[in-house]
Amino acid sequence: MKATRIFYDKAVLPDGAIVEMTIWQLPNTSPERTHGLKYSLFYGRDGRRIVGYDNERGKGDHKHVHGIEFRYKFLSVEQLVADFLADVERMKNEHHE
Repeated sequence: MKATRIFYDKAVLPDGAIVEMTIWQLPNTSPERTHGLKYSLFYGRDGRRIVGYDNERGKGDHKHVHGIEFRYKFLSVEQLVADFLADVERMKNEHHE
């Protein structure tokens, strides 16, 4: 059985930045993905990632902010999206100052 996409949203912001979020339900959990989800959340502009959250195989849950990788503690899908969007807002405000 393959992974099933359970959420997808993409927006192009007025400044040309892209916010794209995809979450898949996996057929099985694993020690790396005990929540049974695979996700990729992206915010970037001009071909570069500014903020990204993912759980790539071999790395577990983590996020990228301006090229620096941080561990991320997954609690729920709702919290994941809220944390990602909060980081996006922070970076947008930082960019416009």
